[in-house]
Amino acid sequence: MASPPTSLVFKVRRRKPELIAPAKATPREYKPLSDIDDQESLRFQIPGIQFYRYNPSMQGKDPARIIKEALAKTLVFYYPFAGRLREGPDRKLFVDCTGEGVLFIEADADVSLEQFGDALQPPFPCLEELLYDVPGSGGVLNCPLLLIQVTRLKCGGFIFALRLNHTMSDAAGLVQFLGAVAEMARGCLVPSIPPVWERHLLNARNPPRVTCTHHEYDEVADTKGTIIPLDDMAHRSFFFGPAEVAAIRRFVPLHLRECSTFEVLTACLWRCRTIALQPDPNEEMRIICVVNARSKFNPPLPKGFYGNALAYSAALTTAGKLCENPFGYALDLVRQAKANVTEEYMKSVADMMVIKGRPHFTMVRSYLVSDVRRAGFVDIDFGWGKPAYGGPAKGGVGAISFYIPFKNNKGEDGIVVSLCLPAPAMERFVRELESMLKEKPSKIIVSLQ
Repeated sequence: MASPPTSLVFKVRRRKPELIAPAKATPREYKPLSDIDDQESLRFQIPGIQFYRYNPSMQGKDPARIIKEALAKTLVFYYPFAGRLREGPDRKLFVDCTGEGVLFIEADADVSLEQFGDALQPPFPCLEELLYDVPGSGGVLNCPLLLIQVTRLKCGGFIFALRLNHTMSDAAGLVQFLGAVAEMARGCLVPSIPPVWERHLLNARNPPRVTCTHHEYDEVADTKGTIIPLDDMAHRSFFFGPAEVAAIRRFVPLHLRECSTFEVLTACLWRCRTIALQPDPNEEMRIICVVNARSKFNPPLPKGFYGNALAYSAALTTAGKLCENPFGYALDLVRQAKANVTEEYMKSVADMMVIKGRPHFTMVRSYLVSDVRRAGFVDIDFGWGKPAYGGPAKGGVGAISFYIPFKNNKGEDGIVVSLCLPAPAMERFVRELESMLKEKPSKIIVSLQ
């Protein structure tokens, strides 16, 4: 399976960044974020990227102009995105709806989509050129909440890259917004799903009370130093198609046969990764599953809600138990972490944020996985058809992995997962993973940086 040529180098000519304001006047008001939105774990900018092929039916149409105009129209409905984030007492975040706009960059690159290779997946070459970090724009407070760059390619295709202030939306909320921009680009006058703010639905109770266990926010002392050094890191992507998932499922005990692909894959990666890192057997290890909690509420969150409705649900055990027990042990822990997320759990998280000062989830000996296969990035159509790739711009950063939908060169639908590990640990990880996939181990490694 071909991998993206990370050695690919090309030039990007960018026009001066500009602010795109809503096409019409919008309310000037203050809108508080929810107590889920403004936790420390979400106070960062997250990049995404979409690659679009040349479409003969769009000959002569400029994607940068069309998307820029659609963006201005969409911001009339999603006007908080055109504002700026401020911080109030007790670290409470709110949007000052100033109407200043979002950052937009128009660019051209002397490269064709074909040069990226058959396997469009992270890590992408020259990402910093395709999503330019405008100086002074990357802060959480008092900065544009969205940065978008549209880069035309010499083949007639284009790349749509963005950077989102994560406190504003999760993946589902972002896809809803991008879907509205795409509808406007295709000629719609209003979004098919009207946006709903209502962030108060995910606020802490009064008085706040923590009613659930939240191991993801445990205060853990890193007594033995950071388990993953930042130097000498290897970045590899792995493809899991039907054959690979079936091979892992051979280790699933009978009473867990109904488990999902996400659960099987997460248990496998967590266990193999832990074995590869060779921690002290008594060290506590965490798996943190990002769970979309929209379906957990009764009544459900309103259709059109585009805030963060996610949980960082954790399971923990010692390295020794994780590595020495049969595979079903890790699988059971992952299933329980997912099952823990209920409406009460979400309310308890919001309450904890207020009580404890909006902490970050613990990074010490944690591995976080986020499944974006069903988020909908691959359905965003600005008029050129669906993207050749749509999703995270970085597949794995540090101790975080995304599960990204992917079709290999045999036409098999599967999942690409990127991991970052110290080079020696990566070698051990590959060996451990291959031992679970004895039948065709050579198929699984698809990229290396």
